[in-house]
Amino acid sequence: MQGDDAELTAALGAAQEGDENAFRTVYRAVQPRLLGYVRTLVPEADAEDVASEAWFQIARDLDRFSGDADRFRGWTARIARNRALDHIRARGRRPVQGADESELTGLPDGVDTADEALASLGTGRTMALISQLPRDQAEAVVLRVVVGLDAKGAAAVLGKRAGAVRTAAHRGLRKLAELLDGPDGADGVEATIPDQRLNQSLSVTERAAPTLRKT
Repeated sequence: MQGDDAELTAALGAAQEGDENAFRTVYRAVQPRLLGYVRTLVPEADAEDVASEAWFQIARDLDRFSGDADRFRGWTARIARNRALDHIRARGRRPVQGADESELTGLPDGVDTADEALASLGTGRTMALISQLPRDQAEAVVLRVVVGLDAKGAAAVLGKRAGAVRTAAHRGLRKLAELLDGPDGADGVEATIPDQRLNQSLSVTERAAPTLRKT
């Protein structure tokens, strides 16, 4: 278990015993990535409210949770997705992709090549580019790369087979590479010369694909 995961697992245990400081630690560790995922499902104006509803349920049911940090991320993502879908049904809206990447800043450095691949897209337009993907690909990429779930965990959230999630994530990353290499993607990468932009777009699939296939 990696250091960050060990700390989150320990904080989870303490939070389940009623330690409010530990719960705040858990919230700070999970919320930015969870909010990023919610923003692939509901309009930007609704994302904070949906995430708050998810955290209300997370706090209410925390004593029923059993598992480590990785399982907790999957559990919270599943709750957030259900609350988002409830929100969409209540308002008669179709799910949308679209997000502000500001909530993803200040997170710990990536722990695998998939995180590095997302980072290679630049800091200005990452979530905007993800918003251009088909919904299944957007969800798969965000759950795998942003939330940090493996294919099995992401599949449990989405109610799909792990192989389908791997395929969707791989296709999504390939599409992100194409978007980055296109004229619109170029505008989203600051201070990047053409050759660097090409290298970045290639790295999206070449560096992330092996990790996405293995997990």
